[in-house]
Amino acid sequence: MMALARTGHAWRLGDLMAGLLELPAGSEPAAELQVPDLSLDSRTLIPGALFLACQGRRRHALDFAEEAKRRGAVAILAESGAGWSADAMRDLQDRLGLPVIPVARLSSRLSEIADRFHGSPSARIEVFGITGTNGKTTVAHLLAQALSVEQRCGLIGSLGQGFPGDLHQPPGPVLDPLAVQRALEDLGSRGAQGVALEVSARTLARSSLSAVRMSHALFTNLTRDRDEAQEDMFAYGAAKRALFASSGLGWAVLNLDDPFSEDILAALTPKVSVAAYSLRSDASQPAHCDLWLRADAIETRPLGLRIRIHYCGGFGRGEVELEVGLVGLFNVANLLAVLAVLCSRGLPIERAARELSQVRGVPGRMECFGTQGTPQVVVDGAHTPDALEKALVNLRLHGYRRVITVFGCGGGRERDKRPLMGAIAERLSEQLILTDDNPRHESGEGIIDDIRAGLSDPQSVRVERQRGLAIRRAIALAGTTDAVLVAGKGQETQQDMGDLRVHFSDRAQVVEALREWREGHH
Repeated sequence: MMALARTGHAWRLGDLMAGLLELPAGSEPAAELQVPDLSLDSRTLIPGALFLACQGRRRHALDFAEEAKRRGAVAILAESGAGWSADAMRDLQDRLGLPVIPVARLSSRLSEIADRFHGSPSARIEVFGITGTNGKTTVAHLLAQALSVEQRCGLIGSLGQGFPGDLHQPPGPVLDPLAVQRALEDLGSRGAQGVALEVSARTLARSSLSAVRMSHALFTNLTRDRDEAQEDMFAYGAAKRALFASSGLGWAVLNLDDPFSEDILAALTPKVSVAAYSLRSDASQPAHCDLWLRADAIETRPLGLRIRIHYCGGFGRGEVELEVGLVGLFNVANLLAVLAVLCSRGLPIERAARELSQVRGVPGRMECFGTQGTPQVVVDGAHTPDALEKALVNLRLHGYRRVITVFGCGGGRERDKRPLMGAIAERLSEQLILTDDNPRHESGEGIIDDIRAGLSDPQSVRVERQRGLAIRRAIALAGTTDAVLVAGKGQETQQDMGDLRVHFSDRAQVVEALREWREGHH
C-alpha cells in the first residue's frame, strides 16, 4: 500500500483522496496541491484550504465559490447534481482559474475525508456516543467525570467541547462532520483518552459520524410528545444503521423503559454486547442482555439521591447502593446509564458506584451547591413554564421544609409565558423573589409586571431587580432544611441589559452567598 504524504498538517490532495474518492480524468495537476485545511463554509475559509461545496437545504455551496477563491481556496470539491451540471462546473473552473472537481454524494463522504485529514482520531480515542431526546448532556458530563479516575475524558456537546469544568464553544456548529473530527483530534492532542460525544437528531440525519469509531452507543429516551418527535423518529431510524450498527461498535447501552429500545435491540448484530437498565422495580432482564441494571428503590434526600440497584452480568448477580449529590428523579436514569458504561468496561460494580458517587451535575442544570449544614441551593437554566415546573416538582420531591424561588424572564421574548411562569413558581414555592434575568432592551419593571399578572397574591412576592442581591436575600432567608432555586440563566456568564452587557454568573453569586451564609451561622 502506498504511503500517504502528509507534511505537518498539510496533505497532498491526491493522497488525501486516495481510496476515498476517485479524482476524474484531467485532475492530475490538482492532485499535487498541498491542502492545510478543509472548509464547508466560504466565510470562514483560510488561505490554502480545500473548499468542500455541498448541496445545502436552500442553496448549493458552489454559489459562494467566488468568495471561497477570494479567501484563498486552493481547490474545490463540488457535490454534483442539484442544478450544477458537469458543464457548469467546467465553466466555473475556467472563470475562477481554480480546480473545481465534481464528486457524487460528497455530503455523505465528508466524515471519511475529515477522518483521513485529521489522522483518524477516533481510532486512538475511546468514543462514547450518546443519543436521545433528553439526558444527552447530563449523561455526557457524568460519564466524563466518572471516567476521569481511569482515564482523561473529554466532552463534545451542546455546552461546548473540552474537559469537565473547562469547556469552550467552537466557532462553528459541532453538527458538521469536519468539526466533529477536528474536535476529536484537538481533544486527543490535549491528552484525552476518551470522549463523551452528544449525538443529536440533526447530526445523525447528516451522516456526520459515519467515520467515527465508537466503543459504546447509548440511547437515553425518545420523548414522543415534543414538537420535533417526528424528526427524532426519523433520526433514530438512521441511528440503527449509523450509530448502533456501525462497524466496530462494542456495546449498546439502552434504557428499556423507552419502547424504542426494543427497535434498537431488534436491529443489533450479535457482535454488539448489550447493557440495559430500567427504573421499574418489576422489570425483567431481556434475553439478549450481557449486563442488566435495575433501580429497585429510590430515596430522595435533601442533599441528593440514594438508589438501591439490582445487577446481573459477567461479574455476578446482587445489589449495590449508590449515593450521589444530585437532585431530581430524572437523574436516576442518567446515573444508571453511566454505571452501565463503567461496568461494561470491566470495572467492578462496587468500585464503579463509589466513583460515580463523586460526580457533580452539569453546570447550570439543576446544579447543587448545598452541603451538610447549609441550605440546598440549585442553579438551573429553566426559562420556560414547562422547564420551571419540572425543576420545582423535582426539587420538592426531596422533602425540604420550604422552597424559595428566585427568577425573572428575558426581554424580547414571548410575553405570554411570563404570567404562566409566575403562577407556577407561586404554586410550587413557599416564597418567591422576582428579579431581572436578561431584560435586553425591554423595561425590567414591565417584565416583572407581566410575571406578577399571573400571581394570585402579588403583594406577598418580593421584588429585587438586582439579581445578585436577590440571590443573596433568598439564601439569607433559607434555613438548613430549606432549598433555594435560582432559575433562568443557568451557566450563563453575562447579563444582557440592552446596550450594556456585564459579567454575571448565578453560579458564582451562589457560591459567594453561601460563604456569607456560613459566616453568619457559626
